[in-house]
Amino acid sequence: MNTKLKCLLLDDELPGLTYLKMLCEQIPTLEIVKTFNNPEKLLAEIPNLDFDLLISDIEMPGIDGLSLASLLENKLIIFCTAYKDYAAEAFNIDAVDYITKPVKIERLQKAISKALEQFNKPEATKKFMHLNTDKGKTLLYFNQIQYIKTATTDSRDKTVLLTDGSLLTLKNINFDTLLKQLPDAHFCRVNKKEIIAMNAIQFFNHNEIVLLHQRKNGENITLSLSETYRSDFLLKVKI
Repeated sequence: MNTKLKCLLLDDELPGLTYLKMLCEQIPTLEIVKTFNNPEKLLAEIPNLDFDLLISDIEMPGIDGLSLASLLENKLIIFCTAYKDYAAEAFNIDAVDYITKPVKIERLQKAISKALEQFNKPEATKKFMHLNTDKGKTLLYFNQIQYIKTATTDSRDKTVLLTDGSLLTLKNINFDTLLKQLPDAHFCRVNKKEIIAMNAIQFFNHNEIVLLHQRKNGENITLSLSETYRSDFLLKVKI
């Protein structure tokens, strides 16, 4: 169970952002990854950021907090705003909490506790991920996945090989985000560019993994097993 949430802070007014950061630093269950005073800069950096929670203002120039939050997949959102008018809209996009300024430490702690509880909810019954693809949004079922690799056309994208042999392109998502959503016992990262489904393995040794899936020429797909991820892989196959 995670005891800390990796958090981004967003407020276009620097005094408000500084104050919010000061409060968050007093909460031991929070780890501040980065702060932003420009929502468009945050949006541009999303593919390269590993975080669980966004604490955001709403009324900002460029893109408002509600619109920004609706673009984030599988992230917890807490709004901190001077306006009460947006509460209904905030909860319509499943925000964890809605805090009106001036923010008090006790109120913020309560919101963080709710976020942590939601983050640590068991995912045993979850069977799919809700993701963006090059063709639109999709529900990607775990049992359909053979392996996931970095796309050759754009390293920010990922290519998924499905059990029926077809390929699916996931847009703007990193491996850390994927691994948080995939069932840990059934998937493993094996090198910098690939994640495999454990049930897709036919053979393996300390350096490579041969998958059950065959290419069009009849050869099985072979992936390298790097030293960085070897111990985790061997634990999962119980060697």
